Amino acid sequence: MELTDRKKKVLRSIVDLYIRTAEPVGSKAIAELPDMNYSSATIRNEMADLTTMGYLEQPHTSAGRVPSAAGYRLYVDELMADYRLSMDETKSINLAIEEKMQRVDRMMEKVAKLVSQATDLPAISVASRHAAATVQRFDLILAGQGSVILVLMLSTDEVVNKLIKLPIAADETDLKLLSAVLNASMTGLTAEEFTPELLDRVMRAAGNGNMLVPVILDFVTQTLRRQGGTNMAIAGQSRILGLPEYRDVDKAQRLMESIDEEALSNLPAVMMNEKGTKVLVGPENVAQELKDTSVVMTKFDIGDGMQGMIGVVGPTRMDYAKVTARLSYFAESLSKMFAKSEQPQLPEAKEE
Repeated sequence: MELTDRKKKVLRSIVDLYIRTAEPVGSKAIAELPDMNYSSATIRNEMADLTTMGYLEQPHTSAGRVPSAAGYRLYVDELMADYRLSMDETKSINLAIEEKMQRVDRMMEKVAKLVSQATDLPAISVASRHAAATVQRFDLILAGQGSVILVLMLSTDEVVNKLIKLPIAADETDLKLLSAVLNASMTGLTAEEFTPELLDRVMRAAGNGNMLVPVILDFVTQTLRRQGGTNMAIAGQSRILGLPEYRDVDKAQRLMESIDEEALSNLPAVMMNEKGTKVLVGPENVAQELKDTSVVMTKFDIGDGMQGMIGVVGPTRMDYAKVTARLSYFAESLSKMFAKSEQPQLPEAKEE
């Protein structure tokens, strides 16, 4: 039995209605749809054929039909219409993402303070993504005269958008071609892979929309670098003043100035392929500023594609066994807390 265009149209309408109502769909409901120009009798015959072919099922208590697994499969593969996010939806998603990232930032600050208090040493806490973000899909939506909305679906399941003023007159056909070129050439790439050669190739293929390509590429690169960024918090730098090694004011000041985000920015990369706790003693440290100190670090899971790291900076004579044990316990507890709740509640850190 042939799966005709009419059968596909009936099946698509049944799936759409069933998704909205969760009730078995009858021929009368299909016939009343604005774009359905077939009689109820014709639709009933098509529904009977679709049932025989295995795309529909009939619940025993109802005269209506519901999609089968095969029906849903065909719908997903061939029949469903593209869904474009509304401005309200994209705004709501972006606000939720921003709120969550702000929570992670605040959480890292609190973690750093707690670790510093538990070890009596300067402490750092870091949240970073397991892997670099990429764009999974590009959408371009004409938004009135002279502007277009660029929507990016990222590999992190996040959605970002940008309103772009058109430097040229472009219509739906131009935007469809540009979208096709972007999705064929620029998906699945990290920020570092957006090269001048790629820009030139995409512009040559983009037709009338080629003037938009540099603006889009710049926004995508900034977005991916921001998504792949690292949230870092540092606490307890003043604790080194109580250590005998740093009674020399000049020496203590130099170390305190070195315990900043720039000097510590390479530590997450050091932990990338490490398991358990990592100890860097004196000259083993990547940053020149830390060559006279030791750093102890360990990782924990945050979820949502993110990883956490906590560590302390101190003299090379630090009690490594005690510090390692405390950091490991912190990391294990944090992993459990993030796994249990989207908003883990840590005890308040005491004021210094």
